[in-house]
Amino acid sequence: QVQLVESGGGLVQAEGSLRLSCAASGFIFSRYRMGWYRQSPGKQRALVASIASGGTINYADSVQGRFAISRDNAKNTVYLQMNSLKPEDTGVYYCNGVSEILGGRSYWGQGTQVTISS
Repeated sequence: QVQLVESGGGLVQAEGSLRLSCAASGFIFSRYRMGWYRQSPGKQRALVASIASGGTINYADSVQGRFAISRDNAKNTVYLQMNSLKPEDTGVYYCNGVSEILGGRSYWGQGTQVTISS
């Protein structure tokens, strides 16, 4: 069945790095726009980065220049490389997939905790 399984979260010091992975199965990954969302304490879930099936990338202003999203369609996996981490990057990171077909389906992973200590 459809699954989005995140991994790579953990505890890291400020200025450190983490690489999140999201392994997808059960749908045609290459036809989906993939994204990473973050739910920080006291805030609503918000887009961190997305990458369309054709490669177009968007970043939240707060992570521009520090994070990099990529995808490997052969592995059905999307990544989020996070560098120069800040305490405000702390939160639960969720993998998301949205069909590029209008009216298509969307899916969510279970989330992975990222905690940045100061």
